[in-house]
This record gives sequence, structure tokens and C-alpha cells, in this order.
Amino acid sequence: MLGELGTASLAAGLACATLTALLWLRVALFGAPARPARLGAAATLVAAVAACALLETALLRHDFSVRFVAENGGRQVPLYYAVTSLWSALDGSLLLWLLVLGGYAALLARQRYPTRLHAYAMVVVSTVTMFFFALSRFAANPFRPVDPVPADGPGPNPLLQQHPAMGVHPPLLYAGYLGLVVPFALALAAPLAGPAGRGWLRLARPWALAAWAALTAGIGLGAWWSYAVLGWGGYWAWDPVENASLLPWLTATAFLHTALGRAAGRAAWNTTLATASFILVLLGTFLTRSGAVASVHAFTDSPLGPMLLGFVLLAVVVSTVATGRRTARPARRGAPVLSRPTAVLVNGVLLVTIAAVVLVGTVFPLLSAPLGGVRAAVGPAYYQRTAVPLAIVVLLLAGVAPALRDRARGLRRLAVPGGAALATVAVVGLLSRPGLPALTAFGAAAFMLAGLAGQLVDRLRARNRVVGLAGLVAHAGIALVAVGVAGSSAYGRDTEGTIHTGETLRVAGVSVRLDGVDRSAGDGGMAVGARLRLTGADGTERTVTPALRYHPARDATVTVPAIDTGPLRDTYVTLIAVAADSGSATVRLAVNPLVGLLWAGGALTAAGGLVAAAGAARARRRPTGQTVGRPPSPVAAGPQATAAEAADPGAGGPEAAG
Repeated sequence: MLGELGTASLAAGLACATLTALLWLRVALFGAPARPARLGAAATLVAAVAACALLETALLRHDFSVRFVAENGGRQVPLYYAVTSLWSALDGSLLLWLLVLGGYAALLARQRYPTRLHAYAMVVVSTVTMFFFALSRFAANPFRPVDPVPADGPGPNPLLQQHPAMGVHPPLLYAGYLGLVVPFALALAAPLAGPAGRGWLRLARPWALAAWAALTAGIGLGAWWSYAVLGWGGYWAWDPVENASLLPWLTATAFLHTALGRAAGRAAWNTTLATASFILVLLGTFLTRSGAVASVHAFTDSPLGPMLLGFVLLAVVVSTVATGRRTARPARRGAPVLSRPTAVLVNGVLLVTIAAVVLVGTVFPLLSAPLGGVRAAVGPAYYQRTAVPLAIVVLLLAGVAPALRDRARGLRRLAVPGGAALATVAVVGLLSRPGLPALTAFGAAAFMLAGLAGQLVDRLRARNRVVGLAGLVAHAGIALVAVGVAGSSAYGRDTEGTIHTGETLRVAGVSVRLDGVDRSAGDGGMAVGARLRLTGADGTERTVTPALRYHPARDATVTVPAIDTGPLRDTYVTLIAVAADSGSATVRLAVNPLVGLLWAGGALTAAGGLVAAAGAARARRRPTGQTVGRPPSPVAAGPQATAAEAADPGAGGPEAAG
């Protein structure tokens, strides 16, 4: 019964999305009333909610007549992971995707934007929604029946039952991915809407900021989850699916900054970045759900690959044709070379260059097999030699750009950040010799943080002390992430060895002694753990118990590392193997300095973006006449964006037409 109702809800959602697209097209072409189209968007969302609710009910009731439940549910699965198993596999995750996409569509439908611009944008969003409903209904229907009906299921992948982030990370990531559909839709709608489309950039900014903040939080939480669960001691491996989340983040960051200030001379650039960001989301969806790449994060082989790839190509063609209809504008006088707009533009180009480098490394293995007969591998060394140096330059320019606001005093304002960077490089280089890449990153981060401190002092002296703080917080978070990455890479130490009971393994002043091995069995499987006496560099002792858990239903063994977190470094202990007689164990011991700055920096960056999105939304709702003479609004969220640029009336007026 639940299976039939679920399939019917997907069919209803497909019909509603199709009808909604046609109704919005009618509004755009003939000026028809928008109320029926708004009701259609709401009905589409209701269909997505119904589909998710029905599958959740089937999972919680252990209705194994539904194929998705038979393949991913289980009677022994804890309640929390039974709920989150909705998005633990391909078919169910598409329902969460539809729920988030339908929510954005319904929210956008309620906005009071210029009629033609709004209608064409809703046509785009509704068409995207229609495609994914069709994908779920015909190619990845989680409600298909199974016969014979099994008595129990294997539960979700054991790795997805090891950490509570399973309930937060995928929804956040989807909210970031799919939020970029609104700037994409507005950018495509602007040339079709004529004069009504000239303010699309101002309308797109709050949506882009909110999506960017969610995507930032999702990427950061995913790195933490990987660090805490996978047992290898790292947080980013340049995995193809990790790269798929990074690509739209880079282009969205570039869009947020080049779209600020007087953006008239960058109209084509802004449109390209807005459309490219969502096209990269679609490309990431293809990589994740087609089985094209091998990854612990990716879903298995599926029939969705050709359809997703076709939709990506269609999006590219439609974007190129639609945005190519723009009317040529007279040439404008360029900004001076040593100026803030130039620094912002150069940083945007660098971010796009990093995205291109990462994209090449991600898709090259896919192209090498059909073209050369052998599937090539692109390892972390490629990204460290190409993307990392460019990222360091982005940090430096992010510190330079704010000082160039006042060109008369720009060089003098760079004196303190420059001195801080040189002092950091000198002190750190003499004391620890971390290597040139890390040393350069430390200097760039110090340069950026010192510049931010100067901006903070200026704002605290001003009458309105909260103006621009969102951007400062986000920038500071990025600098902390850079310090965390450089520090953990340069100073991290690890060792691996087999130790018998009573023996010790040491690295970087930290040691573990094997006190014994414990074995246990339960309904969910078997576990073996090592009791280790951990002695820190300061002489403190504690017992840690890394483990291996075997799940017979999935025939999979997962690692459960033990992490001793300190203020300046983590001690990371992984159990690799245990002897049959329990007399010895193979252990990996790692010391990861400054890794906590990654999580703190990521949280600050996401928080700054969220506050900036709220500020941008308030600024958009404020009547135009109230912006004159007011202090700028805090809507900047990434490198070199500031409130002064965001509040510039030229950014969203006729000059910024798409």
C-alpha cells in the first residue's frame, strides 16, 4: 500500500511540476494571473513532502515489501539512523533532493519580483524540478515492490551509522547545492524579461549568500565527519565527490564578490558565474549518482548516468543561448590597476582558475579511459602543486583589497598587515621550518587577519559598530581554515606498527601501550577493540579504545578511531588489525596539530555567510529611497567582499542588468 501511494505521489509531483512550468510560462508571455502558478508550486512541494513521508513511514514500519526498505532498512537499526537512512542510498536521496528543491521553488514563487523576470525564473526552476521528479519516478523509484518480501533488511551502509552528522551533513549540502538554482534561474530569466530583468543581480544576492553559507557548512561538516569516522586521520583527500562539492563553492564565491559594487561592467561575468555554479551542481550530481567515479562518498552504478549527463549538456546549451541574447553595452572606463575593484576582479578570476584546475583533475580520469584505453589517476600531488599555490594568492589579495578602498592611503594601510606577515614567516620559519608551502600560507593568513583587525578597529570607531561584521567574520574563518590546513599538513606526524601486550608505540612525544584486546558480539554484529594507555607529551595518561566493527548483514568492517582532542593538537589512534590469539594489535598513531582551527574556521565562515544573507535580504526589502545616506549593509561574505560595496545602489540598479 505504501509503495503504491509513494509511486502515485511521485507521479503527482511530476504532473504538478509540469503544470507549474506551463502556468508560469503563461504568466510571462501573456501576463496571466500568477496565483494559479503559485498554487502549482505549493502542490509540487506537497507531493515531495508526501513522497518523503511515505518512504520514512515504510522505513520506520519495516515494510520490506518496498524495495528501498528491503535494501536499506533493518529491524536492528537505531531510530535515528532509520530516519536518516532515507538519504543513505541513491533512490531515497533523490526524494530529499526533491524536497529541498520543491521548498526553494515554493519559496521563490511567493516573492514579489518584477512579473516577467519572476515568471521566467520560475519556469526555469519548475523545469529543473520536473526533470528530477521524472528521474525519480521512472529511473530511481524507491517505492518499487520486491517479491518475495524478506523478513529483514541489511540496514544502511555501516559507515553511515557511525556518526550523528548523517542527519545534518546531507541536508545542509543539498540546501547549498539547490539554493544555487535561484541565481541560475534569475540569470537566465533576465535577458528574456527585457527591462524588467535589469535588477536580477540584487534579487539573486540573498539567495546566493544563503546557498553559499549552507554549502560552506555542509563541506566543513563533511570534512569533520570524514576525519572522525573513516579512520585514516585526514579530512580532505581530493576525492572526486569531495571535489564535486568544492567546484560550485568556488564559482559561487567568485560570483558573490564580482557581483558586489558597481557591477555594470561585469554583467556577462556575473551571469556566467551564476549559471556555471548550478551547472557544476548538476555535474556533481552526475558524478555522485552515475557510478562514473569510485569513491566512498559516491553511490553505486545506476541507470541515471546518461540522463543526468544529457541534462547537464542541455543546461550548458540553454545557458549559452539565453545569456548570449544580451544587448551589447558601450565600453566603460576600466578601473586603475592598483584599485580595489581590480583586486576583487583578479581574485574572482583566480577562484575560477582554481575551479578549472580542480575540474580538470576530477574529470580527466573519466576521459582518459575512452580516449587512451587506460584510466589515468590524478592524486593529491596534482592539486597541491596547482590549486594550493593559487589559493595562497587568493588569501593575499583578500588582505590587499580592503586597503585599496582609499587609494591615497592604500599602501600605508598595508604596512601593518605586511609587517605581521613578515614577522610570522620569520618567527615560524626559524622555530619550526615547516616548509615553503606551509610557511607561505601562514604568512598569507597573518596578512589577511591583520588587515581584518584593522577593518574591525575602523568599524568599532564608527557610529554603527555592527556594519560589515558578517564579512569580517567570514574572512577570519577562511584565514583560520588556511592556518589549520597548513599546520596539520606541515606538522602532522604518524607511525604504524604491530605491538604485543605491554609494548609501546611512539611518535612526536606521544605514546600508546597495549593493555589488552576485547571482543564482543551482539545482534548488530561483532566488535574487537584494543585497550591502549595513551600518554601525552605533557605526561598525562588516559585509556583509549579504538575498535573494528563487523556488520554481517553488509559483510563490511568499519573502523572506529579514538581521537583525543586538545587545544592545539589531536592524537588520533586507529586499530588496523588484531591477532587471532588477541596477543597483539596493529595500530596507527598520529598527531595532528592545529586541526581544530579547521572546524572553528569553517563554523565562522558559514556563520558570517548566514548573517550576510539575512542582511542582504533586509536590504532588498528596504524601499529604494531609504538607501540614500544610510550606512552600508553587511552583505559580504567571502574574500574581499565588504559592506560598502554591497550597499552600492549601482550593484542592483539598471546598470547591473543581465
